[in-house]
Amino acid sequence: MIRLRFSYIVPLAALALAGGTIATPASAAASGTWAVTGSMNTARFLDTATILPNGEVLAAGGASGGTALASAELYNPAAGTWAVTGGMHAGRVSQTATLLSDGKVLVAGGGSATSSAELYNPATGTWTVTGNLHTNRGGETATLLNNGEVLVAGGTTSTGSAVASAELYNPATGKWALTGSLSTARDDHAATLLPDGDVLVAGGLAGLNSNPSGTISSILYNPATNSWTTTGALTAARDDQTANLLKNGQVLVAGGGDFVKHALTELASANLYTP
Repeated sequence: MIRLRFSYIVPLAALALAGGTIATPASAAASGTWAVTGSMNTARFLDTATILPNGEVLAAGGASGGTALASAELYNPAAGTWAVTGGMHAGRVSQTATLLSDGKVLVAGGGSATSSAELYNPATGTWTVTGNLHTNRGGETATLLNNGEVLVAGGTTSTGSAVASAELYNPATGKWALTGSLSTARDDHAATLLPDGDVLVAGGLAGLNSNPSGTISSILYNPATNSWTTTGALTAARDDQTANLLKNGQVLVAGGGDFVKHALTELASANLYTP
């Protein structure tokens, strides 16, 4: 069963209209306006989109008609068109996708919580299986660290239980290593790489199937010590929020939902975190 998250992030597919109409090139479009661009080859929801080093956008996975997709496609900004590229080895929805330092894309987890991971090579348009996560998870976060490794944290299992564990992916070996656990199990949280190299994890859900509830807690991951420490709490519990690092080093967390006992309240409030 595909676990669809309570997310208000509009997938790329929703921006494309039927018929494959190509928009006027962005350079010729009027400022502050939207224009239709080429339609994707497959309608998809809760997919991932990753900007590649050559400027193209890789859209992978997602759900269509209740089925997790393994297909992927590339958007060419110059032409405004999508082209099918190699498909993944497994169908995934709500997975993570991380652009690595070598230009490949690491896709991990997702679906109804899987431990598998794979790499997309833009030079060949193909996917290769890489090391499995130690824990099945979906709805997790993935953060590229300054040393080139990828931190995957939290998520939920196929039974709907929130995950407290975290893992590090080493691109040189293709393997995952468990690192310190989060103080509070959570999924659908936000993770932000800070200027000092630490990772801020904030909010999220404590589970989905049994009495789910949001959390206000925030924690910091220190790559130098592979450990987590508690930091200041959010002013309101929230999940599926956005988090952006500002130029002044603060983190802006906005929106999301306060999800208590299967009841969702959308939030307009925002918080600023000062490291």
